[in-house]
Amino acid sequence: MKYFLLFFILISQISFASNTKQIIQVLDQLHLSASKADGDRYFSLFSAKAVFIGTAPDETWSIQDFKDFALPYFNKGTGWTYIPRDRHIYFSESNQTAWFDEMLDNEKYGETRGTGVLVYTKEGWKISQYHLTLPIPNSLTKTVVQLIRESTN
Repeated sequence: MKYFLLFFILISQISFASNTKQIIQVLDQLHLSASKADGDRYFSLFSAKAVFIGTAPDETWSIQDFKDFALPYFNKGTGWTYIPRDRHIYFSESNQTAWFDEMLDNEKYGETRGTGVLVYTKEGWKISQYHLTLPIPNSLTKTVVQLIRESTN
């Protein structure tokens, strides 16, 4: 019984490490494909019913709507470069769903944050939701809120 338990723990750790590595590869490919304006590769990383949430209040896109928006830019060779760091990945008990957060560096926007959800499919891990945000230091929140209120009036 003791050996069975040790074997089970070992297999679980191997599975966890493998899933983590696969998700890191998907997320790294997402950022690399966007940077290279490779729309085919970029959108192949999303599930069919995925959602992309951008930084603006009205930017909640179905993956098809986001593809319709982004592909003309990609087709002209225009992508976007976000360099990931400080990534954290978490799994559901079934290991069929994972969620993550990552800090990203971007030349235009500076420090940003990506969060999202991946689901395990017969094609492997697919992004089901990606959310790009601009983290605001607490000390600036009141000022930013006031600027947003002023811009919407």
